[in-house]
Amino acid sequence: MPNVLVPYGPTLAAFVCLGGLFLVQMLVSDVVAIRAGHVPGTPVAGGHGDLVFRTTRALANTNENLAIFILLTVAAIFLSASPRWTNVFAWVFVAARAAHMLAYYADQRALRSTVFTIGVVALVGLLVIDIGALLR
Repeated sequence: MPNVLVPYGPTLAAFVCLGGLFLVQMLVSDVVAIRAGHVPGTPVAGGHGDLVFRTTRALANTNENLAIFILLTVAAIFLSASPRWTNVFAWVFVAARAAHMLAYYADQRALRSTVFTIGVVALVGLLVIDIGALLR
């Protein structure tokens, strides 16, 4: 790893972990849909009472948040923002995404909303340290 990236090693590990989590979500969503007889390529109907719906929405929600996380985290690294806070916010985001996935699968709506909010707070934290790095 290049020396300039060493302080961000935990953030890069969070990227790998998030990639693995994303892969797990895709596989779970596919297996659940296949077992339920869902026709590939057709919209998922239903609501929160349906596991196919919940696994599909958990994957979609991670996908919806992924670009924001990547943009803010890569910006933090390029701007030499605080490695400590970049690492902390990256791991809080990944942990929140994992908890969100599990809460969605288990249909625990209050928990799902809580950990989603924690993930958003981590994204806001990344934005704040990015702005701070820009202003120095």
